Amino acid sequence: MVKKQSEPKNKPKKIEFLLYAPSAREVFLSGDFNQWEGEKCPMEKGKIGEWEKALMLSPGVYEYKYLVDGQWQEDSANHQNRLNSFGTYNHVLTVAE
Repeated sequence: MVKKQSEPKNKPKKIEFLLYAPSAREVFLSGDFNQWEGEKCPMEKGKIGEWEKALMLSPGVYEYKYLVDGQWQEDSANHQNRLNSFGTYNHVLTVAE
């Protein structure tokens, strides 16, 4: 008899972030998963102007934003957002168990 082991709870999952910004020189991903220190998460530019970053995130709710050439930019692909203390919006990402 083979006993199947259950997956550990709160196992991190690979989450891919994608932003289309073909004229950008640099893009950083910033959020509460990296204490809003975007320099920890530089994104890589693809061939057609999309910027990508993959992170391993544990299940939970996260807020994030992009920093594009020194200016905050919202994620037009994610309509889940929350007002922040600066009067702008952060995007909300929920990573399920």
